[in-house]
Amino acid sequence: MAELVLIENAGAVRTVTLARPEKRNAISPEMMQAISEAFESEPRDEERVTVLRAQGPAFCAGLQLSTAGVEEDEARRVENMFDAVQRYPLPVVAVVQGPAIAGGCELALHCDFVVAARDAPLAMPLAQLGVTTTWFLTKKIIEAAGPVTAREFLLLGAPITAQRLYDLGIIARSADADKLEAEADVLIAQLAANAPLAMRTMKAMLIKKMSFLLDIEHGEFDEPIRHVYASRDAVEGVAAKVQRRTPKFTGK
Repeated sequence: MAELVLIENAGAVRTVTLARPEKRNAISPEMMQAISEAFESEPRDEERVTVLRAQGPAFCAGLQLSTAGVEEDEARRVENMFDAVQRYPLPVVAVVQGPAIAGGCELALHCDFVVAARDAPLAMPLAQLGVTTTWFLTKKIIEAAGPVTAREFLLLGAPITAQRLYDLGIIARSADADKLEAEADVLIAQLAANAPLAMRTMKAMLIKKMSFLLDIEHGEFDEPIRHVYASRDAVEGVAAKVQRRTPKFTGK
């Protein structure tokens, strides 16, 4: 069986590549485990930056879906994977060449820098599937996008182009598709030339500052989140997506 997540080390740069292009790099349980392990590991001595890439025209279509719906436990595993990416000690750069949808959008936004093709759509269409983000994932969308764009991401669920996100200051770089690699290479080279101890310390301080929302009491959302994941709408929404039909939501 071919590896679904590839890891390559080249001096100061480590590259983690999603390698499931035939499924638009939808994250399977095996990929989730591999990504978590890749970012839970300690950086090599010579490493300065990790680059997250994907094979094929899509960056990541989100989680692998099934007609059984999305389990709450799976949502927690996804949350842990994103947390590992966000807390990796050295900078992480996502190179987004195509659609980054749902979990793919969250994966990109949990990186320190996003470099994306101008027309690449990023979207969080969970409301269209009848499921919800957890507190942790909602926090990241608000943190990255601000309250206005967060509402558009979460409540509307429609795709937003990378160029618009760049104009809003939400992602680091936007480039024409044929210039994406060159744009990414400049940023990666700048990070690779920096002092690792300085970057580690400053990233740790950034994470500490940005994690304050986790300390806000949010237990009142636990039961509503569980209710959403256990709802008929959640099963219907995911099944409709898999079957490529319009869902029929009932609010139950």
